[in-house]
Amino acid sequence: MATVILVRHGRTTANATGLLAGRAEGVDLDEVGRNQAALTGARLAPVPLVGLVSSPLERCRQTTQLILDRQAGTPNTTVDPDLIECDYGQWQGRALRDLASEDLWPMVQSQPSAVVFPGGESMAGMQARSVAAIRRHDAAFHAEYGPGAVWVAVSHGDIIKSILADALGMHLDLFQRINIGPASVSIVHYGASRPTVYATNTTAGDLSWLSNGISAGDAPVGGGAGQKAP
Repeated sequence: MATVILVRHGRTTANATGLLAGRAEGVDLDEVGRNQAALTGARLAPVPLVGLVSSPLERCRQTTQLILDRQAGTPNTTVDPDLIECDYGQWQGRALRDLASEDLWPMVQSQPSAVVFPGGESMAGMQARSVAAIRRHDAAFHAEYGPGAVWVAVSHGDIIKSILADALGMHLDLFQRINIGPASVSIVHYGASRPTVYATNTTAGDLSWLSNGISAGDAPVGGGAGQKAP
């Protein structure tokens, strides 16, 4: 299969003030977030991406554009509503410090598989739709461009954490052990027998080794020699 680079949007005005933005419109990248996303674009510049798929929210579309600006080619770009932020319902727009006192908060931390946000979405439903979307796009890029295809999905923290939990074979109740920072890069290759996670939550480092795609196969005993440089 192809290889997906999972990118969280850069820092937003809501992130900077401790608000849970959720699906609210008009939440843009702040100056720090734009710089973060531009750096991610520079890291991905050596990688000939075949496509970029974004959440429909402004902060993700802005991050996508900053990545696209550094690409030498013209990768296919699309928006997928299945990669949108979790529907936090009545929690949306509230301060995280206030939400921490809600009765539901401890369950969000320790048993997210049982959480349904008041007036919103279940976390299990969030994971199901986002994982299905990633696997659907990955199969489509593989079919069109071959197994060396590399593409980007730009989404949100909890979405990416849930996708990584699935790729790692972790129960959703353990997904809070994963941290995904603004504009971070995580890498998953969906092989024939299982997904392989090559990176999580990186904000620096050379990604040019991805320019030739990932050579998939059986997991090397002892760790192997790593991917070949371009």
